[in-house]
Order: sequence, then C-alpha cells, then structure tokens
Amino acid sequence: MKFIGIDLGWTSGASGLCCLNWTTKHLNLLDLDRKQTTTDILNWIDDWTSSNQPALIAVDAPTLIPNHTGMRLPDKLTHKHFHRYHAGCYPANLKRPFAQRTIEFGLSLEAKGFSHAPTLTPKTLGRYQIEVFPHPAIVNLFNLDRILKYKKGKLSERQSELLKLHQLILEILPTLEPKLDCSQTLKPIPSSQLTGIALKTLEDQLDSLICAYVAAYWWYWGLERNWVLGDATTGYIVVPAPNGGSGE
Repeated sequence: MKFIGIDLGWTSGASGLCCLNWTTKHLNLLDLDRKQTTTDILNWIDDWTSSNQPALIAVDAPTLIPNHTGMRLPDKLTHKHFHRYHAGCYPANLKRPFAQRTIEFGLSLEAKGFSHAPTLTPKTLGRYQIEVFPHPAIVNLFNLDRILKYKKGKLSERQSELLKLHQLILEILPTLEPKLDCSQTLKPIPSSQLTGIALKTLEDQLDSLICAYVAAYWWYWGLERNWVLGDATTGYIVVPAPNGGSGE
C-alpha cells in the first residue's frame, strides 16, 4: 500500500509531492519531489501507483466545495478546534479563485479510481483520496502548543521553524505507529542553505511528507485515532487525534 502526499499549489506555483510505502510493520520514504503543472503531478502519481495499485492520496487543498459563499463546515471546525493553536484553515467557497483548480484536481483523482474516503475500514486495500491540513496535524502528532510558523515572518524565523519541523519528523515519526524512519533520506540542513527557492522547496516537500503520513495514519487507525471534520457532503478534513486519542 502506498501513501501519497500532495501539498497542492492552489492557484499556481509548484506542489510538494511525497510517496511512502507500507511494508512489514513500517513505512519507507520512496520519493520527495516538487512539480509545477497539474499534468506533471498526475503523471508523477501514475508513476508510483500504476496498474491500479492500492494507494491513499492525501491532498492539502479543498477538493470538495459545496458552498457558493462563506466557509465550509470543515473550515469552521478547524477554527473551533485549533484556533488557540493558530491553526484554523483558509475559508473555501466556489467564488474563490482557487476553487476550480482544487475541485478539478479531486475529480482527476476520482477519474483514476481514487474515491473520497471520509470513512474507512482500517488497513483495507484500495484507491482512496482524502483532504488533509498539515498545521493541525503537526500540532497533534507532535503535541505542540501552537503551529510551527515557517510560512510567514522574517527569514531567520521561518528557517528556524522549518528546521524544527525537520527535526520533529526525524525524532517523533519513528516512535509512532505506523513507524516512519526517514533519517537516511532527510539529512541535516544548515540554515545558511535555506534561502529563496531552497527554503520554499523544503517547505513544500515537508508539508507533502506530513500529508502522506496523515494518509498512512488514517489508513492504519481510522476513527480510532483520527478526527474527521465534516463529511463527503460538506467537505471534510482528516486530522490525527491529539495524543493518539480517539476520533470524533
């Protein structure tokens, strides 16, 4: 079973891509990449999930948007549960400039056989897609009291926060279930090298890795250790429950 993480560029710009593979009792990191166009992203997905191989794709983007204005239910619920962590998500509706791109991306995945999975029997092979949101996932997986603010702010602050995420991935994910040890792939990075495109590339790739891990966590545990904010009608976001707890 493979787990694909897509940190989708909502309107333009490159998207971070990650592929994990479940083998006997642990996850392996197969690829971290970054692609610009939707066609390139879909081709990359085909390369890793060809011949109808089972896979779960986690997308950081609103692929189901039923509302014409305002906020979706899952957007409201992220603010309810994660406002104090600064992890409420950006509101999505059909009038937003990104809506067509993100909805069409989800439809493209459906055309490849990846059905939405806001409910799932754990450890069942198949081809699925879910929506995820890295910030609250990072808060809950790593037991933080606020998000890591690596997307905005002074360069030195963004570098520091991104390197914290890098270190948490190396230290914590091998201790969770399912285990992911990517220490042989994610080597230490001097902050002096994290400027410009290098900083944005690492940000996109680590976000995609978190997306892929949430996909694996959802497949492995289902509602036993995950929350589903919303549903297939309203749109939904899958978030690991805090402290390995039960879902809602």
